[in-house]
Amino acid sequence: MSEGCKRYVNAQPWRQAAGRRYNDGMASITLQVMAEPPGPLRPLNILHDLPQVADLIELCFETAMDDEGQSYVQQMRKASKDRDFLSWAGRVMESTSMPLAGYVWEEDGKIIGNTSLVFQAHRSRKMAMIANVATHPNHRRRGIGRALTERAMLAAREKGAKEIWLQVRHDNPTAIKIYADLGFVERARRTTYQSRSAPSSDVAARREPVSASLPGGTTPITITRPSGRHWQRQREWLQRAHPDEISWYAHWDWNRLGPGLRNALYRMFVQYDIRQWAATVHHELLASVTWAPTYRVPNALWLAASPESGAAVTKVLEAARRELAHYRRLTVEYPSAELRQEIEAAGFQEYRTLLWMCATNGYVPRIDDQKET
Repeated sequence: MSEGCKRYVNAQPWRQAAGRRYNDGMASITLQVMAEPPGPLRPLNILHDLPQVADLIELCFETAMDDEGQSYVQQMRKASKDRDFLSWAGRVMESTSMPLAGYVWEEDGKIIGNTSLVFQAHRSRKMAMIANVATHPNHRRRGIGRALTERAMLAAREKGAKEIWLQVRHDNPTAIKIYADLGFVERARRTTYQSRSAPSSDVAARREPVSASLPGGTTPITITRPSGRHWQRQREWLQRAHPDEISWYAHWDWNRLGPGLRNALYRMFVQYDIRQWAATVHHELLASVTWAPTYRVPNALWLAASPESGAAVTKVLEAARRELAHYRRLTVEYPSAELRQEIEAAGFQEYRTLLWMCATNGYVPRIDDQKET
């Protein structure tokens, strides 16, 4: 066991401070904060930790950071300079997707380890996501990542989270084993694909219907916009590809794409820039793609298809890429191994595969259960 882990084990229990006042010469802020334990592992302090945490996350995940990750880092840096934000952030850290809660590992005034803890409500159940588990490359294999994860798990239990989730790359067996030892079980495996260079042909006619043929036959595949008669099948495929079990974190609400006046008004005044494409044969839906940009995932395409959709998946993705050719990069997230060849044939390549893991067996980590990693 490392000295850092020993100090963590011997630390006194965390206790709630009555409050702490910070002054910057212009305004004062009073926030409820956790008293820092006499060791290197302590709660994240949003008043001064965010810049260092952003730097650490960027360093550790530089080669694997997607648009959402980059957005988080930018938000943390921006928030650290915003006094108005800091004045209310402490009250909303359990209802926002931004990583405002968590724990850091600090030595000699430098943050060398971090884990974020994001809380959300889903169908009257509190859910927790452990994210951004990062250790500085010069300080790994000391048990820091495991200690941070265990402390985050304890905090999630104390806050009443019914399920604790995390994501880990499929090619990181060391981390997967640590999480399995802590009681996490794989519940989903999902691959994110990124578009290669934007298509240069047919851009001028990108809004026109496109016809193709099914391999080995003459039946035409027509690319058009989804209609109300397609909605039931489209929704079933969306829910199968993006199941409710994990949709709580990504805020997928497919009903907003459906027909009806309410949804039309929502799309007009809230999510105003939605585009959809449908691949049909004789007006029957074979596959669809939706582009519904958000600040977290601005360039994501949501694919709805059956495992038998085949060439229709390639054609509808190609149509979406033509119409969105001015975007440098588009992404598609889908259950791993499903329709891989069809997605890649449309000009996408695998970016990463993540395991979604959930603590489901009632395991509660113990402060004295630290192990060397």
